[in-house]
Order: sequence, then C-alpha cells, then structure tokens
Amino acid sequence: MLGFWEVTLAIATPLLVLVAVPCIRRYVAAGMCKSTAKLTGKVVVITGANTGIGKETAKELARRGARVILACRDMAKAETAAGEIRTNTGNQQVVVKKLDLADTKSIREFAENLLKEEKELHILINNAGVMICPYSKTADGFEMQLGVNHLGHFLLTFLLIDRLKQSAPARIVVVSSRAHHAGKIRFHDLQGEKSYNRLLAYCHSKLANILFTRELARRLQGTGVTVNALHPGTVTTELVRHSYIAAFLWKIFSIFLKTPYEGAQTSVYCAVAEELESVSGKYFSDCMPAYVSSRGRNDETAQKLWQVSCEVLGIQWD
Repeated sequence: MLGFWEVTLAIATPLLVLVAVPCIRRYVAAGMCKSTAKLTGKVVVITGANTGIGKETAKELARRGARVILACRDMAKAETAAGEIRTNTGNQQVVVKKLDLADTKSIREFAENLLKEEKELHILINNAGVMICPYSKTADGFEMQLGVNHLGHFLLTFLLIDRLKQSAPARIVVVSSRAHHAGKIRFHDLQGEKSYNRLLAYCHSKLANILFTRELARRLQGTGVTVNALHPGTVTTELVRHSYIAAFLWKIFSIFLKTPYEGAQTSVYCAVAEELESVSGKYFSDCMPAYVSSRGRNDETAQKLWQVSCEVLGIQWD
C-alpha cells in the first residue's frame, strides 16, 4: 500500500510538469518583435532562407509586403520554401536565386544577376551558416565554417554595398551567435590547417561576424546604411546536422529550445524596428541589446580581420 508521500508525489508530479512546461516555454520564447512596420516596396535578400530561422524570417518579411529574395544553395528546397511562403502570406513577390556561399564564383554570379535585375536593395540579412562540421574546405580553399559564415558573407556584402547605399535608408543584419564569447581570431592559423576543433571553429567564425559588423558600422557612418548583429537563441534547426551528439541533445532538450519562428524574431526586429533606424554596430538577443565579449569589442582585431579578409578574397574595400 502506498504511503502518504508516495501518493502526494504521484499526484503532484504531473501537475508540476503541466505548470512548469508552459513557464519554461514562455521563458525560452522571450523576445518577440512587436513592430508592425510594413515593407511594401522594399527589397530584401536573405541567405539560407529555405529552412529554419531564415525561412521564418522570409515568411514574416513577405507578410509585411516586401519583395523577398531567397538566396540559397539547394534550389529545389528553396523553391518549395518559396511556394509555401507565397501561399501562406499571399505575397507573390517571393523569388529564389542560386547562392553557394562556399564558392566565391557563385557569390559573384549571384551578385551580378541581382544587380542587373533589382534596382534597389533595402535589407540584406546574412543568415546562412554551417555549424560543427568536420574539417573541410570551400571551393576556394577556405576552412568551411570561416569560409561560409564569415568570408562568404563578407564578399557578398562587399558586392552589394553600393546598391544598399543607393537605396538608403537600408539595413544589413548579421546572424551571429552567443558562441562568439568562446571565439578567437587565430591569425596565425586562420584556416585551421595546423589544428582544428569543429566546435571552436564555429565559435571563431561567429566572433568574426561580430567584428565584421563592428568595423562595417564604422565605415558606413553617414551613408544611411546600418548594420547590426544578433544571437537568435538556441533553435531547433538543421544547423546541428553535422554532429550526431548535438542533434541527439537538441532532441532531448527540445523543450528548452526556440522554434524557428521564435528564433527568427530578433532577425525580424533588426530588419524592421523603427527604433533601430539610426542604430548601427550593435548586437542583439531576444530583441534587446546584448553583451559582446571583450574580443568582440577589439577595434584593432576588427580592422586587422577586415584587412586579412580582403587579402584572402582578393578584393579592395576601403
């Protein structure tokens, strides 16, 4: 026969779960974009917009009336996503263009075609990324995570910056991560050829995003173009597909993770919030300003990374 405490525990446990789960979900989902700004007549480019937070960001900006360009590597997946977004929002101005951030030739072709077809560009969201991949190189010989997450977006932004300036006021949004706190720019081994840790390499690339944002904001002063970085939260997306352990943990702890819709909120906030019209060079999380690591606030490192990035990409961006 069960004792008093056993019976109490048996009754209380499911009740506690029923109460706790919604509380946890509300905490995890904190930080929703409250802006109702419309984007009619605005042109938006979002990289990696065929899945996850990129797709949800595209859907929300399309709902607000923007012409949204999904810049993606997997065209079949992107076309499916675009069709879903058109149906969901009623906005037929959702188009797909091929972009492989692991190949500078593809980046240049994308930019060339975009500049021919789009006379304006108001919002560029550097969203695409890879995470915790085994060591590999891009088509140009860059370490994959640095190459896609930083160098690919660096080149893309360089190629589109004049159109953004011509379309001002315009915004650039850089999806970084809280993981930048563990990152370090290892100039002596930038491509990870001497030593490589897949998790730290991701952290390094996310720090590069922060430093790029900081230096670009400094250079864009007075142009009418702003740039801000963000941490989307820990989100249930395909980003962990390269790590079986991470994918398993994501499933186990899914209650503590944001949905793609929730993870997209800070991207949307940085793209549309009226109060950010003249804010640049900042870092946000949960639609609020967030703390940047000391390495992410080092102007000397930011300027050196800018110079080195230009050198390896073979461009001059003064």
